[in-house]
Amino acid sequence: MAAGTLYTYPENWRAFKALIAAQYSGAQVRVLSAPPHFHFGQTNRTPEFLRKFPAGKVPAFEGDDGFCVFESNAIAYYVSNEELRGSTPEAAAQVVQWVSFADSDIVPPASTWVFPTLGIMHHNKQAFPNTNRWFLTCINQPQFRAVLGEVKLCEKMAQFDAKKFAETQPKKDTPRKEKGSREEKQKPQAERKEEKKAAAPAPEEEMDECEQALAAEPKAKDPFAHLPKSTFVLDEFKRKYSNEDTLSVALPYFWEHFDKDGWSLWYSEYRFPEELTQTFMSCNLITGMFQRLDKLRKNAFASVILFGTNNSSSISGVWVFRGQELAFPLSPDWQVDYESYTWRKLDPGSEETQTLVREYFSWEGAFQHVGKAFNQGKIFK
Repeated sequence: MAAGTLYTYPENWRAFKALIAAQYSGAQVRVLSAPPHFHFGQTNRTPEFLRKFPAGKVPAFEGDDGFCVFESNAIAYYVSNEELRGSTPEAAAQVVQWVSFADSDIVPPASTWVFPTLGIMHHNKQAFPNTNRWFLTCINQPQFRAVLGEVKLCEKMAQFDAKKFAETQPKKDTPRKEKGSREEKQKPQAERKEEKKAAAPAPEEEMDECEQALAAEPKAKDPFAHLPKSTFVLDEFKRKYSNEDTLSVALPYFWEHFDKDGWSLWYSEYRFPEELTQTFMSCNLITGMFQRLDKLRKNAFASVILFGTNNSSSISGVWVFRGQELAFPLSPDWQVDYESYTWRKLDPGSEETQTLVREYFSWEGAFQHVGKAFNQGKIFK
């Protein structure tokens, strides 16, 4: 079974191929998609990364055994199992057939719907018909939902943004003076060299249309900018939690510095335990949620635990959020998973909260409210 690290940027749909394939096969895939572990446009340009992946493209996969491969279809194939790849030459040929069909007949017309909303292509009303049934069938499979969460179809037709489209188009070159003109010859040689260097076109980034669109997107406003400053420094607690003993150092630090006015504590529980089957799939459900919340890490911390065994398990956790309300409604990017959980605000001064924080942060205790044995935990930090 394959195991390794997938390098990508957040919400890269090409990376979803590999992650969904891993859900089917049981491959253990870790995702690095955000600083400081991976910074798209920087990390994938370093000599170390290029030695492993000469094209500098993502997604890229590095196996725990050192094997490296890029291109989304190749990665998905590698982390798959025999059932997905095809157990006979005929079945394998059909898999390649439909993968190729998707690239040639599904992706291009789908782009004519998606890219206009990103402002990088005009809308074509004739493209992409008769696909909703196929799409809905896919996204409602458990393996897809573990990676994508709940996918809501758009309610309005794609709208072309002319302003955004204009911003993504290459600018026209300004007229150049005739080589060897009198004005040019009168300039000092050093000045002419600097002007020539400035006028030289920058190397073209090796990004696909989606990557170009993401790079062109304006920086989003900080959803927490309206909140007053807090004395509780979450990053400092995270360092204590990562490097020191939880019970003797990290937890005392947490309660000594926790700002109950600037931060809040919440208990979450997965609404649909009857849907939880194999524990590795349940664990991937937690991982998928964490991956989709990458941009929330500076303002949240959580310990989410899987309890029980195959076909008899539950998921619950304790979360720390900036502010007094749930953070998820502050950004559409954070709303994929949270409605699949119940949320209950905790009183920092209560004995119940003290117990929950101690047990969930340390992964030790009776967990009497659960009724199932501890299986494994995941930390969002």
